[in-house]
Amino acid sequence: MDDWQERIGAVWEAAAGGLVDDEVIARIDALAAERDPGDAEALFERAGARDSAGRPDEAVPLYRLALERGLDDDRRAQATIQLASSLRNLGDVEGALELISAEHAADPDSPYRDAIAAMHALALASAGRPERGLEVAILALVPHMPRYHRSMTAYARALGGGDA
Repeated sequence: MDDWQERIGAVWEAAAGGLVDDEVIARIDALAAERDPGDAEALFERAGARDSAGRPDEAVPLYRLALERGLDDDRRAQATIQLASSLRNLGDVEGALELISAEHAADPDSPYRDAIAAMHALALASAGRPERGLEVAILALVPHMPRYHRSMTAYARALGGGDA
């Protein structure tokens, strides 16, 4: 990890559990300004700061630009989840569903698969399809259960129509 990433991490660590406000945004923006204006990682961090501060309308274009510029697999997954969340919060549930579905299809074994499933379930519920959302959530939990895989999978599929 380079010094820049460590300094970004320190800002996020200091903000953990607290309010992300204009000060945190300013600190992230100052670090982002050390890089090229089109740097995907810097754009991602700026988007995340605004998203965490409850400003999804400001975060969305930054997430989109970061994804367009190219992020590593880890940050791409995070940016996609966070962008889908922001879109959902702004009322673009279909946009959120498209993004999160594409992310799941692109990497079904992603280390973020549970977060992807959670975002998918939330977006489905927001789209008026809570049974389908519950199916996605239960299916995401099944691998973590010590038993009942077959029955829980069957129950989940029955709830959501079986197309998860």
